[in-house]
Amino acid sequence: MNLREAPTSGRNAFGQPIGAAIPGWSRRDPLPRSPMAGRFCRLEPLDPARHAASLFEAFSLDADGRNWTYLFYGPFASEAEFREWTNWAAGQDDTLFFAIIDGETAKAIGVASYLRLDPACGVVEVGHLNYSPLLQRKPSATEAMYLMMRRAFEEFGYRRYEWKCDALNAPSRAAAARLGFRFEGIFRQAMISKGRNRDTAWYSIIDCEWQDVKVAFERWLDPTNFDAAGRQRASLSALRTTRERG
Repeated sequence: MNLREAPTSGRNAFGQPIGAAIPGWSRRDPLPRSPMAGRFCRLEPLDPARHAASLFEAFSLDADGRNWTYLFYGPFASEAEFREWTNWAAGQDDTLFFAIIDGETAKAIGVASYLRLDPACGVVEVGHLNYSPLLQRKPSATEAMYLMMRRAFEEFGYRRYEWKCDALNAPSRAAAARLGFRFEGIFRQAMISKGRNRDTAWYSIIDCEWQDVKVAFERWLDPTNFDAAGRQRASLSALRTTRERG
């Protein structure tokens, strides 16, 4: 199929191509602000009183502040300033912020959120991702994304799960591809962030793709995929490719 063309389901009475019918579709429930638990981590609704100090400590390990370059806020000069941001984030009604909690230390070491929720169409975006050095390249980082996807697709029956990032943010774009998102294009001059132009790269996973993405996640997260030193035996991308070919 040409990437410029949308899938059709025949034509209407006027001879116009139309999209596939979705029998029985009904508005989905909004995603809840409640915990999600895995083997390596859990996600808890962001709570400044419980999480701000631990998060600021973890983010402070990013000494030069490069983790904040592509976010719309930060870095923060003090814990008090950071706590103000967590107060704002935790109070958002249309964006659900979560603290990512390390399974071994029980400390908050990263942040993620659901945003742009559209229950009527079953669409949600994942964003505001900030992984401290304690979380980067760890199994818990991958598991957190799996848990959030699983909730959207399996628990609440959403149809589309989005990832958007600054088109110049190469690590974020690589992460999207690794996690199974499909690239959809660049929205040019979509935003202004920190006084700079931002072209936005769009990615998504849709419901008919979830099963393959899920199987790869679960094979990667399986204890047998890690050696005694905690190193992966097979990459997530390789496992997904094997699944798609098989």
